[in-house]
Amino acid sequence: MTAPLLPALDGRHDDRPTAWERLRDAWLEDPARLRLISWLAPVLVTLLAAVLRIAGIAHPHTIVFDETYYVKDAWSLWVHGYEATWGDKANELFATGDTGALQTAGAFVVHPPLGKWLIALGIAAFGPGSSFGWRISTAVIGTLTVLVVYLLAKALTRSVAAATLAGLLLAVDGLGIVLSRIGLLDGILTFFVVLGILFLVYDRQRVMPRLEERASHERGDAPTLWGRVFWRRPWVVMAGIALGAATSVKWSGAYVLAAAGIYLVITDALARRRAGVALWPTDAVLRQGPASFLLLVPAAAAVYLASWSGWFLTGGGYDRNAVAGNALASWAKYHSDILAFHVGLTSSHPYASPAWQWPLLIRPTAFWVGGQDAPCFGTDHCIGTITSIPNPLIWYLGVAAAVYLLVRFVRGLVRRSPMPWSYAIPLVGLAATYLPWLAFPERTIFQFYTVVMAPFLILALVLALRDIAGIRSAPRHRRQAGQRTVVVIVVLIVLLSAFYYPLWIGLPVPWWFWQAHNWMITWI
Repeated sequence: MTAPLLPALDGRHDDRPTAWERLRDAWLEDPARLRLISWLAPVLVTLLAAVLRIAGIAHPHTIVFDETYYVKDAWSLWVHGYEATWGDKANELFATGDTGALQTAGAFVVHPPLGKWLIALGIAAFGPGSSFGWRISTAVIGTLTVLVVYLLAKALTRSVAAATLAGLLLAVDGLGIVLSRIGLLDGILTFFVVLGILFLVYDRQRVMPRLEERASHERGDAPTLWGRVFWRRPWVVMAGIALGAATSVKWSGAYVLAAAGIYLVITDALARRRAGVALWPTDAVLRQGPASFLLLVPAAAAVYLASWSGWFLTGGGYDRNAVAGNALASWAKYHSDILAFHVGLTSSHPYASPAWQWPLLIRPTAFWVGGQDAPCFGTDHCIGTITSIPNPLIWYLGVAAAVYLLVRFVRGLVRRSPMPWSYAIPLVGLAATYLPWLAFPERTIFQFYTVVMAPFLILALVLALRDIAGIRSAPRHRRQAGQRTVVVIVVLIVLLSAFYYPLWIGLPVPWWFWQAHNWMITWI
């Protein structure tokens, strides 16, 4: 009777697979089933994201927060080719489909046109009086962002399960949902940023093995001073196009473009060192570096310039004729004015949140408050809100996971021990989308800017949860405990998203229900 207990008393465990594990492994050994899962998983996650982002998107039928700029500018671009000024009561008239308040004089706007051109597609399709039309472009792009995050996680982990988890977490997160359901630029920016990072990962997976194989073949028994310079890197060009599009939505996309260039140089240098190239730092910087620059930056610049085509091809845009007969000089002056505006923007706002507050989630943005007059659930005291509070569990666990990856990454560098290269991708993404904002502590900025950080926090969380779940070679009891932990965390995240969903889409709820969501006084 006591014999079966002896292994446990001695600290040893029975690592034989359970019946469930044997059944699971046998089921997954079928290649046809694996192909079905690999296709079905991203489709289902993307469909879930679409439902959460598109259902009821026309509510509220009023201009919300900064839609007052981007939605009306989008229509002006569609009509005039440039952003023009609007007359009195423009918001109220626009909501009825009356665009008579649109004038012809060019308006000073501080963001490039691409995001507004994309919003304009929905307005053109459904009419300016359709709030569905104002927002459908951002909803579609936000849905596609979930698919891109799935592909990025799949590329990093080669695991359908990890990729599905990453897509699921972004699909149900409040930041992604809210910024997909209103006509703002930040959700569009997020899509192009994550797409650009995905293309960089694809480039790494295809070029680094070729570099190491080539250097090994050429080296033989003698050291190799120089590695091969790779010009045929289409994914770098695609990354330049995507990040150029990001910069064409908001200038903050340029931070990610710069980070991409640094990432290429560093990864090229490390790959050359692994390949045995003697002068690997010089080789990466002075030989491959210029080639990578010419593949990345001109493509981005071309996209950015093309996004201003409406301003160039018409004569009414702001500062269009500031320098007579020289459109490029006028354009440069306009950009100088935009830069001065961004640097000097220090006006107070009740929902302003400096970047140091973002990891702590101190001051989310309330985009819309209404519904007080609508009875709900048997009470007359109701409130409807659209707030940028993310799923708190995703957010705080994501921040903790990013710290965990950073610690492991730094420790690996210090000890010169191998570490998963996939850890670097979320860290690079977070550095590019967060650290630059710390340089502007006085500037008026908002918590919802972190929607661009959210995919990388989620990737960090998925990588950390993967470590918790344990690798296949780990002892069975270790895997079971880790997998149970992951399942509990995911279930809690989904339940918490269901709890917060009414506040993300503006549904009227009882006052007490709304108060139950405000875990900090600063969330009100």
